[in-house]
Amino acid sequence: MTPPDRLTIAAEPQGTAPGAPGIAPTWSSSDKDLVGTAAEGSRLWFTCGHGIVNEVYGPRIDIPQTRDLGFIVADGAGFWVEVKRLEDRQLRLAHPGVPAPVIVHRHPRFTLQLRICSDVEREVLLIEVVLSGDESLRPYVLLAPHLGSTGLHNRAAVARHGARRVLWAEQGPFGLALLACDENGSDAFAQTSAGYVGHSDGWQDFARHGAMTWAYAEAGPGNVALTGALRSRHAVLALGLASSPVAAATLAASALAAPFAKRLDAYVRGWRDWRRRGLSPHRKAPSAAGLTPAVKREFAVSALVLRSHLDRTYPGAAVASLSIPWGSSSDSPGGYHLVWPRDLVECAGALLALGDHHACRNTLAYLIATQQADGRWYQNQWLGGRAYWAGIQLDETALPVLLAASLAERDALHGLHAAPMAAAALRHLALNGPSSPQDRWEENAGLNAFTLATLIAALVAGSRFVDAASARVLLALADYWNSRIEDWTVARGTPLAQRHGVAAYYTRIAPPQVLWQGPAALQQVLPIKNHRQDLGQRADETVGVDFLQLVRFGLRAPDDPLVRDTLALADALLRRDTPSGPVWRRYLGDGYGEHADGRPFDGSGIGRGWPLLTGERGHYELAAGRDPLPQLEAMTRMASPLGLLPEQVWDEPQPIPERFLFPGRPTGGAMPLAWAHAEFIKLVLSRQFGRVLDQPPAVAARYQGRRPEAALACWSEAAPITQIARGQGLLVLLPRPARLHWGHDGWQDVCEQDSRALPIGLHVVEIEPAALTHATRLDFTWRWQDEGSWRGVDYAMALA
Repeated sequence: MTPPDRLTIAAEPQGTAPGAPGIAPTWSSSDKDLVGTAAEGSRLWFTCGHGIVNEVYGPRIDIPQTRDLGFIVADGAGFWVEVKRLEDRQLRLAHPGVPAPVIVHRHPRFTLQLRICSDVEREVLLIEVVLSGDESLRPYVLLAPHLGSTGLHNRAAVARHGARRVLWAEQGPFGLALLACDENGSDAFAQTSAGYVGHSDGWQDFARHGAMTWAYAEAGPGNVALTGALRSRHAVLALGLASSPVAAATLAASALAAPFAKRLDAYVRGWRDWRRRGLSPHRKAPSAAGLTPAVKREFAVSALVLRSHLDRTYPGAAVASLSIPWGSSSDSPGGYHLVWPRDLVECAGALLALGDHHACRNTLAYLIATQQADGRWYQNQWLGGRAYWAGIQLDETALPVLLAASLAERDALHGLHAAPMAAAALRHLALNGPSSPQDRWEENAGLNAFTLATLIAALVAGSRFVDAASARVLLALADYWNSRIEDWTVARGTPLAQRHGVAAYYTRIAPPQVLWQGPAALQQVLPIKNHRQDLGQRADETVGVDFLQLVRFGLRAPDDPLVRDTLALADALLRRDTPSGPVWRRYLGDGYGEHADGRPFDGSGIGRGWPLLTGERGHYELAAGRDPLPQLEAMTRMASPLGLLPEQVWDEPQPIPERFLFPGRPTGGAMPLAWAHAEFIKLVLSRQFGRVLDQPPAVAARYQGRRPEAALACWSEAAPITQIARGQGLLVLLPRPARLHWGHDGWQDVCEQDSRALPIGLHVVEIEPAALTHATRLDFTWRWQDEGSWRGVDYAMALA
């Protein structure tokens, strides 16, 4: 291996480590204790779990560069302890409201204290290490690079940067360097070694020899690790990230030029300054009315978590979680450190509720920049806009429109050009809804109540951004879809309804065919994709919690009989009562979660309860006129000791201690889930203001919780309805100019009608109700005017 310029291989270590390329890499556990970053400036993020540093991200929040950085304490004579396996561990914050952890590991022979922060000006993580107790003991650092989001193809070596020893690694365009100094600023590394994970790494050395005996100069390419003995029992580590090991070492050495205490003070000041200037004064802390101290602490933590998930290269972008679900069994390059437009807008909505309009404008600008030509967004993406999963979820096209409308309602757009984005998104929804290729859980195609509510809300709230003619069509479409929700998604008189004593209920998702086949389509088997074998469950036998969005957005009243019946069914089938409080699973038959024996999700499993859904239930309770404090308290109890909210909690009555699964406590899913923290913030503030804050005012005013009567039925190629009510007119939505050729009852009284172009790019033909007075069936097709070609398909629609 040829060392880079100015980094020379240290003289002491010898040769290349054996065991190439190492065992298959994985990430660390997603069970995080804390996520941290400077309030602004530095482009470095870190996570802590099990008492050590896990993933370190930089220079973007979607690129993890390490698996973990941990410690062994040993005497060199056979005694050694890996501190992340110690049970006697305490974790606290160095200063209230600042994500700077102090971790104390205790053992009968020693105490190891770690204080952690990042340099506010450099991409450098700083760790102060203080070992006390038995004087024969020394700390050893273990570093597992995963540069560029992978444990594959990494190269590692022990080198020198000037007079300092340095542990470095590189992979592709990324480099890292780990330096150490004592209290006097002198090099604190003694023996050092590079190796392959599972064969010649430092942990294997201690496991085989009880001491550090290996001193290999280099390892790689492969799954590599680095080990360094600290000659001082009080030292500071600096982990630098850059485009090369040399650059990373320069950054790390620069950070070590000042005492750790000064770097920590600057880090703390940055967060305190953000709190002073970043939030509306009346929302820095929620009203104390009835809130426990624990809920108020969780509110403050949630604000920090959301801020910590924002990127700095791409202002306004945020990842779903600084974690990889079930990471210790996976080497996924994506994990949750990706941008989901849905999660991003949900988090921006919480920042908006907090009064951080600037951050929300940045998010909207980012969404405008990453919108696709046809008006939609990718299912998820890297921060630069490249797709990771390129699926289509129509709620992710609707939600950015709602964010723009929320800013506009507060007169907070400040000149941001939101209208072109909104128009393109609304055109896409009109031509492709109401059936979505995927629901919000990223699995099934069809008509889902959450997605429907979000689409309808976007059409109504977004109409403010378009011309009057386009707005009229979008509102007519919203009214029609809203009027048909029950026709499309409600199951009636099923065995499931009879068993639970309800008349009818909203299904989790209706197959797309319900648009033209009607309720018979609900008898189709709904494939559940997170099982090894499909359950063979019919669509009308699958219940979820997504229907609550109908109430949240003002489309249905909380006391609507269908809402109440579905709520009773969801509580009977999906609610789990845990020591932390009630939690709900996503839907009947969900397989996204640990297996019954606690094994990690591996493409199949059993869906567990989501604290996020406890928050959604709290918003329903508030809309129904009840206090959501019980839901807030339950979410608080489900959080980690420092307040991180997990994606899921273990909802079985029996714990599985060997897998760290305890009732009401986090599972191996993502933690923290930024969306869950956003939901918590919005619920606290909604309670404070006595209304659901993210309910679009225009939607609530238009529908007032009631199913509307639509004057126009709406037909598109994506929604080829086959029946309209007598007395309704028909609106045909097309993507291009066309001449509609239509008649009735077997092509009687044929006439032709040119489409009308709308400024948002839709082309519409409207047939008045009077033209259909004596018809029992409408027949139509069309000719594309730009090509002169016929559609080649005849369509028929019954008038009932």
